[in-house]
Amino acid sequence: MALPPTPPPDARPVALVLTGPTASGKSRLALEIARALPCEIVSVDSAQVYRGMDIGTAKPDARTLAEHPHHLVDLIDPDDRYSAARFVEDALDAMADIGARGRVPLLAGGTMLYLKALSSGLADLPAADPDVRAVIDAMAAESGWPALHAELARLDPATAARLEPRDAQRIQRALEVAWITGTPMSTLLAERPPRPLPWRLVQAALVPGDRAALHARIATRFEEMLELGLIGELRRLRERYPLDPDLPSMRCVGYRQAWAYLEGRLSLSGLRETGIAATRQLAKRQLTWLRSMPGMTSFECIASDPRDAVLDLFGSALAAEARG
Repeated sequence: MALPPTPPPDARPVALVLTGPTASGKSRLALEIARALPCEIVSVDSAQVYRGMDIGTAKPDARTLAEHPHHLVDLIDPDDRYSAARFVEDALDAMADIGARGRVPLLAGGTMLYLKALSSGLADLPAADPDVRAVIDAMAAESGWPALHAELARLDPATAARLEPRDAQRIQRALEVAWITGTPMSTLLAERPPRPLPWRLVQAALVPGDRAALHARIATRFEEMLELGLIGELRRLRERYPLDPDLPSMRCVGYRQAWAYLEGRLSLSGLRETGIAATRQLAKRQLTWLRSMPGMTSFECIASDPRDAVLDLFGSALAAEARG
């Protein structure tokens, strides 16, 4: 997507960001903000883009979506793939539409890679090519992703060095770019600096001071997902779509463990234990990301209710923008 000319920083319209680790209360607070301020929610969640993956992604229910529609939810089927580059395009489209109606985008979610891609910008790389991806997928099915990682190391050692040998989505993209352009993606990224975002982000992060309390919330939420029918949801998805465990959708926390349960590789107690542990690791990675992201204002989200403080931050930013 070609971006319009970027206005000077002071002239950029305000967009709000609400992020934090899983189980920090982002979804509930985002709804409260949307009720209090003239906002529309743009989901920043790499799992909620998949249709039918509702329970394991804690997707807003139909009643909530009817009251406050969320942009970038239910975009693709779970046998498809999504990327940070596509998120940036979709998010910019949604933000422009929201702004054209006199509303304010509220980017809410915990996929930090997506937030970083949006705020930092993406380089001008070639669009995805379905034919090239089909060839790469066929090679992976025959030889495995570690073999393709080795091929990437030959073509683009710098990119391969930062990827795990089974990181299928990113290995595929790096090989695709190298094959289409004849140039390593690492070289293109150095030669084509990203364009700045045509919005001014006001960012709030929900950060728990008590890690043990966050872990307790995570355990409770995972138990609730099991009670609501996570296993049955995955079973129905497997019947409806040609899924395999290497798809990005099926590598999502919760679904990966439920898949192992349906294949007989985990007991129900093992599913519960590994699912909770994986969610805790996800929260740890999210907090690590947050520490490296500039411009975030952090709010305690467990020992106290951050609602009023976050509303004050966002409301003040919108009032200042209205004053010019």
